[in-house]
Amino acid sequence: MEMESTYLDILQEISELVSLNKSHQKTLKEMLRILDQRMGMRRGLVSIFHKDLGELHADIWHGFETADNQNIKYKLGEGITGKVAEHGVPMAFSQLDDVPFFLNRSGSRKNLDLAKLSFICVPIKYYNEVIGTISVDISIDNAQISINTLDAELKMLQVIASLVAAFLEQIKTEKENIYLRQNLLGDQALTKIYGNSSKVKGIKQLVSQVANSPTTVLITGETGTGKELVAEAIHILSPRKNETLVRINCGAIPESLIESELFGHEKGAFTGAVEKKIGKLESGHQGTVFLDEIGELPLMAQVKLLRVLQEREIQRIGSNKTIPIDIRIIAATNRYLEEDVASGRFRSDLFYRLNVFPIQLPSLRERGADIILLADYFVEKYSRLLNKKVTRISTAAIDALMAYHWPGNVRELENCIERAVIVATENVIRYQDLPPSLQMKDSKETEQQSMDLFRTKVQAYEKELIIDALKSCDGNQAKAAAMLGTTNRIMQYKINRLDIDFRKFRKKQP
Repeated sequence: MEMESTYLDILQEISELVSLNKSHQKTLKEMLRILDQRMGMRRGLVSIFHKDLGELHADIWHGFETADNQNIKYKLGEGITGKVAEHGVPMAFSQLDDVPFFLNRSGSRKNLDLAKLSFICVPIKYYNEVIGTISVDISIDNAQISINTLDAELKMLQVIASLVAAFLEQIKTEKENIYLRQNLLGDQALTKIYGNSSKVKGIKQLVSQVANSPTTVLITGETGTGKELVAEAIHILSPRKNETLVRINCGAIPESLIESELFGHEKGAFTGAVEKKIGKLESGHQGTVFLDEIGELPLMAQVKLLRVLQEREIQRIGSNKTIPIDIRIIAATNRYLEEDVASGRFRSDLFYRLNVFPIQLPSLRERGADIILLADYFVEKYSRLLNKKVTRISTAAIDALMAYHWPGNVRELENCIERAVIVATENVIRYQDLPPSLQMKDSKETEQQSMDLFRTKVQAYEKELIIDALKSCDGNQAKAAAMLGTTNRIMQYKINRLDIDFRKFRKKQP
């Protein structure tokens, strides 16, 4: 009864241990320590089965003199551990010297009398699938351990193995969920950079390459090209994804407040500073700071930002104390900073600090077929948001979208489609549903394009008729002109203008 009570106490202790949700290494190592101290189970080893390799690898150990147990491996059926894993059946031996297939792969028992060691190995099974093993030694003091005692300890270890199985599966599931969430977030972040053109694919590749590093990134491109989406994708794919992404629009903050907003201030630092203020850079500690419209930053603020990039510390207004900060800077601008550097409007040293990894975003007019892809995406988005059943764009409207030069880029296209979905009276966006700016622009360009196309078709048809006539008349221009009901002079003019070689249609003389 006393032994049963001890077993129950140990099971309770191990059960509480695995419920604490620590790392599996710490939990299982502590479990082996409890088995050693409370039950005399020495040299405990937890081996994990790697299905892809068909091997068991020693993962957690306790009581071994060597530190090389991480190199211990067993194939299925190899040694006691391999046999237990292969058949899913526990094995217990009262004396190890009677076991010819005991491998002692750790080498820790080479100086021990195996006749005085018992050995138990049980499978760790989850829904009848072996995912690992637990093995322990038990010392025999003076008298041989009884079969009954060994059987009781074997059953005890089997119960513990079932607790470990549930614990390992829980850890595995949690890791898989974290991995899936992180990959899903990363995929979603890259999916927001919408498009299939080669330029967009190049941008996605650059984002994936730079995300994992702490490198400063400078995103350039026209207004509305998606600079903030790219910055967000870099943050989500980076090791800082669980920290804050601080967004700062440098062009939207008054010049008199920019330093206070970025670096913070102490109470009483200036008139109106009634309390201490934490700056936006400091609030992004361990995260990412996105500085949009960096080209609008005043020169004095540029000096202080340069210090942040160089020293990785900030100083609040009104304080002599420096505060170390750990931030990743992503800057963006629609200005040509090289020209601003040349004119003295932007500091060259700051520019080179920011321009470590430049990403140039293409304008929408450079992205060709992405215009239609984006337009369809926005139709679906705003049809859902506005609860309308608009499903497609008419051919005339598509022609207008393709002909327009899009100075506002993707943002302008999105606004255009949102408006069109609102005013559409059918399930299709018509030409007249587009904003007037697109219709006016399109009407002139489309008319010109139609005329050019008509001329091209007429010329092609005309050339085909003349060539057929010349073939029938063996290259004789006069006869071909008569066949087509025109004059010889007009025929010669057409042949020269359409670059037709009439000589090749003449019959060759024998």
